[in-house]
Amino acid sequence: MRVHKKIQLEKGHGIKKKLLQWSQQFREVVWLDSNTYQQTYSSYDAVLAVDAFTILQTDASEAFDKLKEYQSLTKDWLFGYLTYDLKYDTENLKSTNFDGLDFPELFFFQPKKVFLLKDDILEIQYLHFVDDELDDDYSEITAINNESVKFEEEKNPIKIKLRMTKDSYFDKFQKIHNHISRGDIYEMNFCQEFYAENTTIDPLHVYENLNAISNPPFATFLKLDGKYLLSASPERYIRKEKTSIISQPIKGTSKRSLNPIEDEELKIGLADDKKERSENIMIVDLVRNDLSKTATKASVKVAELCKVYSFDQVHQMISTVTSEVPHTKSPVEVLRTTYPMGSMTGAPKVSAMKIIEELEETKRGLYSGSVGYFTPDNDFDFNVIIRSILYNKSNKYVSYSVGGAITVKSTAEAEYQECLIKAKAMREALLA
Repeated sequence: MRVHKKIQLEKGHGIKKKLLQWSQQFREVVWLDSNTYQQTYSSYDAVLAVDAFTILQTDASEAFDKLKEYQSLTKDWLFGYLTYDLKYDTENLKSTNFDGLDFPELFFFQPKKVFLLKDDILEIQYLHFVDDELDDDYSEITAINNESVKFEEEKNPIKIKLRMTKDSYFDKFQKIHNHISRGDIYEMNFCQEFYAENTTIDPLHVYENLNAISNPPFATFLKLDGKYLLSASPERYIRKEKTSIISQPIKGTSKRSLNPIEDEELKIGLADDKKERSENIMIVDLVRNDLSKTATKASVKVAELCKVYSFDQVHQMISTVTSEVPHTKSPVEVLRTTYPMGSMTGAPKVSAMKIIEELEETKRGLYSGSVGYFTPDNDFDFNVIIRSILYNKSNKYVSYSVGGAITVKSTAEAEYQECLIKAKAMREALLA
């Protein structure tokens, strides 16, 4: 079905920047970059998919059934996203909150052209009917000058607003605490939106700013005609390799310091923080339960509990939960039974999602959803869409949301300050 070509690259090839610049000519683009972050579970350093041959675009109604059929019939590379609002398909939940972005609720495409980078090997896979373009395309890519493109300053500076005032956040925080006291939930991820209206940005420039600030392991540039996701996500949602499933929820955040001694103290402090550990463990239990729905008997394991990883902007507490599934199990079923991911909802999951809809002021859409891919061998890898900027070019609307887990031990001021820490990189990327 595809023509494969492997190319040995020279050291210092700079191919990632060339590929990303070259991709901008296409209507559909998914770029995934690990930024060479050292991680146990990884297939590629970077992946690029462009130019749709076939497309699945749908609202939440029967979305997973449609995706299952599309994936099983295509049996090829598929790239795309799941919005948070696919919860409508898995649970009896609706949202009437404001949506300034208007992204389709599910979008996947079968790309004509795929590029897979690992170490200094670039593997190119083209569908047969465009394979005559491969050599010309590669020549065009390598000819690109990697010098930074100069962008014109916007005539109107970006004016970032908060959808929720601090007083409103504190009031809603208290309502969440009341729900916890009543036993409705014991943890909830509560988010707020920062946004700019009547704003035009250069998506590639902003993505490069954001990626340079954060250098995360699950960076994403997604383009769907005039809709963009520019993501510096540090979090994997779920991965399938043959019959092995890996989920890596993040719960627990600490700022970093330029002072090495203070930075190490912050890292140790996060690792020893009872509140942060309890948040993480609650979600680990939820993930274990979700994975058990498709797992073979007694195969769900906690491979890593509450380990602290350091990123350029923050320290994060990450756990790794694994399972095995029967080789006959559809990969889409694994997604359906674990979606939305527990780290972005709370526990119990359905109760938390109901309260989220009552108290948040914006429809989440692609934020706290997932971007990733299926392989021709029924494997997949998907991230969690956090630390991300969303942009609708037609609406001239820019948005980024941040949130955190609220438990009985949380305080409003600390949670609000954590939101501001998480929002810092997106703000800097937009205003640079």
